[in-house]
Amino acid sequence: MTSIQPSQGNNRRQLTIILITATISLLGSYGLFWVAKAGVGWGTTNNGTFVTPATNRLDLGWQFQSDLELLQDNLWWLWLTVDNCDSECELALKNLKATHILLNKEAERLRVAYSSIDETSPGIEGVIRVRPTERDMPFGIYIIDPLGNLVFFYPVDAPPEDVLKDLKRLLKVSQIG
Repeated sequence: MTSIQPSQGNNRRQLTIILITATISLLGSYGLFWVAKAGVGWGTTNNGTFVTPATNRLDLGWQFQSDLELLQDNLWWLWLTVDNCDSECELALKNLKATHILLNKEAERLRVAYSSIDETSPGIEGVIRVRPTERDMPFGIYIIDPLGNLVFFYPVDAPPEDVLKDLKRLLKVSQIG
C-alpha cells in the first residue's frame, strides 16, 4: 500500500495563510477598537441627550395631584417641566399627547405628565400634573424609564418625531415596563 505524503511546500503554504489570516484579524480588531474608542466614524442613534448625572424620579421629590398616579408603577413617563405653562408649553403638551397616541399598542406602557410653577392647567385630557420639584432641573422634556431613571432630555421645542423615534426604540428593547 502506498500512502500519499503531502509535500513540504504545501504545508508551509497552509501555515503561512493561517498566520496571515490570524494577524490580519488581530490587527483589524485592534484598529477598530481604537477607532471606536476615539469616537471616529460611529455615533449614537438617539435624538435626545442622555441625562447626566444619573437622576432618579425619587431624587426629585415628585408629588402627584392624587395617589392614583402613584399606584401606576412600572410605566414609562414623558415628563415636561416648565416655569409657566404658556402657549409653547401647551403646544409641547399637545405634541407629547399626540406622541403618546402614536405609540398605538405600546401606549398603555406610558404616561404623560408635566410640572410647572404656576397653578393654571392647560386642560389636556390624560396629562398628569406633577407639583414642582425642589431640585433645579433644566426646563424641557424627559423620558423616564419604569425604574424612575431619567433617560433622555429634549428642549421644550423639540420635534415630536425625535421623541417618538427614541421612545419607540426604548420600548422595543426594554425588558422592563
